[in-house]
Amino acid sequence: MGSDAEAVKNEEPGGAGLWEDFVDIFYAPSSVFARRSDGKFGMPLLLLVLVGVVLAFLTKNATQPIMDAEFARQSAAAMRRNPSLTAEQMAGSRGFFEMMAPLLFALFLTISIFGTGLVLWVVGKLFDAKESVAAAIMIATYAEVPRLVQILTNAAQGLVMSPEKLNSINAVGFSLARFMDPDNTSQVVLIALAARVDLFTIWITVLLAIGLHVVGKIPKQQAAIVAAITWAVGALPAVFRALQAG
Repeated sequence: MGSDAEAVKNEEPGGAGLWEDFVDIFYAPSSVFARRSDGKFGMPLLLLVLVGVVLAFLTKNATQPIMDAEFARQSAAAMRRNPSLTAEQMAGSRGFFEMMAPLLFALFLTISIFGTGLVLWVVGKLFDAKESVAAAIMIATYAEVPRLVQILTNAAQGLVMSPEKLNSINAVGFSLARFMDPDNTSQVVLIALAARVDLFTIWITVLLAIGLHVVGKIPKQQAAIVAAITWAVGALPAVFRALQAG
């Protein structure tokens, strides 16, 4: 039996539309990566960000208790670090952040994709992966499509769970951090790491490996190692933020 790369080598680039790509990535990811191996990531990235922003806006009310709890936790941490801050000042900043939430969501998602793509490209070169920087960012873009499902599953849980249980973003996550106390400041780094052991994050990591195998033309085992290293590097920003908040 041939490899995934061989099985899809005859895929025509551009032979399917973006919406088909966004559906196929769930059940035929190798085909998506093969036909988009030219590395053109602009339109897929734009569509992903726009759909993500719309879904986040439409589900905002369902996840509002989570946002309230996270803001309260971050405000308390900021006031511990800077005692001159007042509750009134923090309340004022909340209005600004809520107004800018769609823009911040789009910005952070875009930065995350570019960062993942660059790490994937750099680490891939250590294993002689053949993909370009643009192709690595394309892989990272399509690998993030499951985040759209995550937004919906988070909202669905927000609708059925009692508000007092929605005390952190991890309360609706499918990760080890779901079972940890978000207010335990002695475990902030452990919680940040546990949050990376998440169903959707693992799913994305698997898609990164598939994309690198198909586009970078390296063996599956090596592609899996590169994806795992990329996953580990991706944990560093969360750990840094946890240390700052703690």
